[in-house]
Amino acid sequence: MIAIIVGIIFIAFTVFACLPCFPLNWGAEVISFLKGSLPVLSAFIGLICLFIGAADIKDKKEAKLEEKSEKEASEA
Repeated sequence: MIAIIVGIIFIAFTVFACLPCFPLNWGAEVISFLKGSLPVLSAFIGLICLFIGAADIKDKKEAKLEEKSEKEASEA
């Protein structure tokens, strides 16, 4: 319950800080931050995707080897 209340407070502050009709008017700075952080964010997402893809390939290879060894064990 506290997490929901804190989340609502943070969302309200974000709206208060970004809208031009309120005194903070940080909208332009937020947009600049988002523009600057997108290349870094996309690089991190790309790295995570590479790691997940490599792990998936490794798991598929291990599954094939396990199937092969089970098949050989059942034949013997």
